Amino acid sequence: MKTTPVQAPADLRSSVIAVPPLCRNADLSLSREENQKLVNHLYAGGIRTLLYGGNANLYHIAVSEYAQLLQMLREISPADLWMVPSVGPMYGTAMDQAAILRDHEFPTAMLLPTLFPAKPEGVATAIRHFVEKSGIKAVLYIKDEAYITPELAAALVKDGLISWIKYAVVKDDPAQDSYLSKLTAQVSTDLIVSGIGEQPAIVHLRDFGITGFTAGCVCIRPDLSTAMLSAIQSGDIAKAEEIRTIFRPLEDLRNAHSPILVLHHAVALAGIAQTGPVLPLLTELPSHLLPEIEKAAKALLAH
Repeated sequence: MKTTPVQAPADLRSSVIAVPPLCRNADLSLSREENQKLVNHLYAGGIRTLLYGGNANLYHIAVSEYAQLLQMLREISPADLWMVPSVGPMYGTAMDQAAILRDHEFPTAMLLPTLFPAKPEGVATAIRHFVEKSGIKAVLYIKDEAYITPELAAALVKDGLISWIKYAVVKDDPAQDSYLSKLTAQVSTDLIVSGIGEQPAIVHLRDFGITGFTAGCVCIRPDLSTAMLSAIQSGDIAKAEEIRTIFRPLEDLRNAHSPILVLHHAVALAGIAQTGPVLPLLTELPSHLLPEIEKAAKALLAH
């Protein structure tokens, strides 16, 4: 596992940041074997950064399981792969996890966002406390404009507490985004990545100048997602748009039925790794949705 400090923008530009599901056994225990299969698949497709967050359903992980998770991620990671775990979203959970992280060598961790009960100033304070207790910088995940203000985010960056920012506020038209405009005016675009998959990535990188993007469907075809990032970086927008459309059918299903659950099932139905049951409070999707998900996942894999 890569343990050196985050170097922005180099680390953020070098790879699509994959956000995979977390594979579990039938008894809900962590499946080392299946998680290893998924990591190997992503690594073979050129991915060098994995972010375990919402798609891994770390919102509901037990603190008592957290050290085991960190140990597993370290052990299944190639030496040059950057593993990023998440903490929270509740303050007490994040503080307990911060203490556990001190015993490991992860260079950063992401605070999962929540809007209730939370206030922007309280989010900023929680991040300051997390960095102090864990000894590592935090990934700031902005999923809603009400979560934290651009000014508070800029203050955290100025104080050296943020490794990078995952920006994932959904807009009907990603080109019209006053919040992102304010954020990029106050925070270096070297530290900001698009956090909503392949669909808005072209607009975010081309029009706002941010550095890279995270993705979930990259778990099916990491090589295609990697090629899309390279195309955007080289200015070949036509090629990037062509690749983006290949991901769209599965992304549309994620948006329609649940980004986390559709991806969780898609990875298994495509035959990449057995993701197993989902951790409550979530549940599996209704069985009648699975054939369409399987068709889209296998089509993407075979494209």
